[in-house]
Amino acid sequence: MQLLDWIVIGVFCCALIGIVFWVISQKNNNSADYFLGGRDATWIAIGASIFASNIGSEHLIGLAGAGASSGMAMAHWEIQGWMILILGWVFVPFYTRSMVYTMPEFLERRYNTQSRTILSVISLISYVLTKVAVTVYAGGLVFQQVFGIKELWGIDFFWIAAIGLVLITALYTIFGGMKSVLYTSVLQTPILLLGSLIILVLGLRALGGWDEMMATCSAVTTNDYGDHMTSLIRDLRDPQYPWLGALVGSAVIGFWYWCTDQYIVQRVLSGKNEREARRGTIFGAYLKLLPVFLFLIPGMIAFAMSKNGVTVNGETFALSTPDAAFPTLVAKLLPAGVKGLVVCGILAALMSSLASLFNSSAMLFTIDFWKRLKPQTSEKSLVRIGQIATVVIVILGILWIPIMRSVGNVLYNYLQDVQSVLAPGIAAAFLLGICWKRATPKGGQWGLLSGILIGITRLGAKVYYSNAPEAADSWFKAIFYDFNWLYFCGVMLVFCCLVVIVVSLMTPAPDEKQIQGLVFGTATPEQKAATRASWTKWDVIHTIIIISLTIAFYIYFW
Repeated sequence: MQLLDWIVIGVFCCALIGIVFWVISQKNNNSADYFLGGRDATWIAIGASIFASNIGSEHLIGLAGAGASSGMAMAHWEIQGWMILILGWVFVPFYTRSMVYTMPEFLERRYNTQSRTILSVISLISYVLTKVAVTVYAGGLVFQQVFGIKELWGIDFFWIAAIGLVLITALYTIFGGMKSVLYTSVLQTPILLLGSLIILVLGLRALGGWDEMMATCSAVTTNDYGDHMTSLIRDLRDPQYPWLGALVGSAVIGFWYWCTDQYIVQRVLSGKNEREARRGTIFGAYLKLLPVFLFLIPGMIAFAMSKNGVTVNGETFALSTPDAAFPTLVAKLLPAGVKGLVVCGILAALMSSLASLFNSSAMLFTIDFWKRLKPQTSEKSLVRIGQIATVVIVILGILWIPIMRSVGNVLYNYLQDVQSVLAPGIAAAFLLGICWKRATPKGGQWGLLSGILIGITRLGAKVYYSNAPEAADSWFKAIFYDFNWLYFCGVMLVFCCLVVIVVSLMTPAPDEKQIQGLVFGTATPEQKAATRASWTKWDVIHTIIIISLTIAFYIYFW
């Protein structure tokens, strides 16, 4: 890092501080102001926030690492702009009509209080143990690699970078709330895109171009059935990414994440109306077409450079681990000034992702637990409780870092594996909840519970059998450990849906008034008219363009 890099970083930080102070000056008078930015966000802020919130350490470290280790296999999870369109076109009308603050609150309106509590608990635990901790862990790792500092003041620089990142982000999230997340994203997103694009261009130039990358990676086989690193669709016998399992598993995880997870949907809930919310998802869907090229392919470039022994600035390019791909490219390829810009992009991604996590977690605790226990709490006090909850979540995330440092070499695979058992039960409850009027409160509740119980069993079996290689074969091991994780995810969704259906048919049908406007076929004429008035032909045209680009991507990398 040279003086020009530090100047660029300083300018970025000053701009960020200016935005945060402006946001703080806009008083948060109530919980809607604090958690949802007053519900007046425009489509640009919503789309930028969806993208910036999604792009965190799992992309800078994990997705690039997945590209370096397995090639295009994980692209199924990233070329999911079409899934954000489902959020905008299918779910936005239901969420907008319900005027809820959180996804658990929506489940309470559709099902019952128990469903709300179950989803709140799952969400909070998963945020602290996966998203917060992994983002912080990877943040420390990336800055340790980029700055090339092992120790500072006798302390491991990993800890200084990780905790410093958390504290800075927590401060502006605590005081600024959702508005700080939305408006800093408008600054952070273009910087992140520009910085990552520079890495892509310089990486291809150093390697010798796109054809050289494709040729090098195409020469590396990933299984015994003729597939290579550049193969997106892999043989059904592939042990990790069979094409049918990848398509089904990525769709289930994507549906849960993009359409039902508080972390993402909260951006949409902050929209001033249904039109802005939907257009925000369309803008976010366009942006979501980019991560494969900005993060996964740079990982493949780093792999090819290391394999070919490419020399950069007199040194042979080498990777220590797959997860070191992106930060190593930053450290080795970039000239002064540009490196500072890319570091700002990395900072932007990590801070935006963390800020969204903190705000969503605090909102879940405040609205779904505190306000239910103490409904008479004033709006000002709810904001204060949200700020305190953010502090607690920050502390828990930091305490979990030592455990996260023992995570495997490919962070992105780890996250998707955990999410593959978290998603099906929640996806089943939401999918049948809006598609089937006969789904009952008990049906939704038991669909969620069955998903949790199966997911915990699967994770427990994975921990046990991974550390007991001599364990005897059994039907339990075959189902909960040996069975491919992607197929398991798909079968789990079917099972949870069957639970919802069977329990619903055995229990009394829900009250028509309770589900009005929350299920297909129950909207009033006024609600239907409002939804129809919220989109134009241009929204449809852009939707078709996004779907066409997605299809073209699959054809090219087939």
